[in-house]
Amino acid sequence: MLFRSVFGSLLSFALQRHDFFGKNAISFIAVLPIALPGIVTGVALRNTFIRFGWDLGYTSVIVGHATFCIVVVYNNVIARLRRTSPNLREASSDLGATPFQTFRFVTWPLTRSAIAAGAILAFALSFDEVVVTTFTAGAGVSTLRSEEHTSELQSPDHLVCRLLLEKK
Repeated sequence: MLFRSVFGSLLSFALQRHDFFGKNAISFIAVLPIALPGIVTGVALRNTFIRFGWDLGYTSVIVGHATFCIVVVYNNVIARLRRTSPNLREASSDLGATPFQTFRFVTWPLTRSAIAAGAILAFALSFDEVVVTTFTAGAGVSTLRSEEHTSELQSPDHLVCRLLLEKK
């Protein structure tokens, strides 16, 4: 979770502050996992893992969820940075602050709530990514969400409870 928050934040800081060739392409690629349907992302990740010879297991599930969660943190932080006035950084520099002091006393207080919100949202949305988990998990790998999904399909008790609740 920490890696996803740090990487998403660093990506948003780099794309907001610096102009370079290919900036729009990198921004587009960064947002692509959340813009595409889950099945497309899951199949693409599975094909990538197989092509590079990686075993499908818990590591591939973590990498698959990280690609999704980094985008969520990136979107939150980039939105906050776009709303923040560049005059604040310039004023800090004019008053003699080093770049680290500017980050510590100006940028960090303005963006830490967006980073925390992105991390919490990414954590919550990670439970909903059943399709990506299904495609990136190998044989014999069971996650909490996949176990819940299979138990709902196999248990007749859930069907009976739903029918009783719907009649009332």
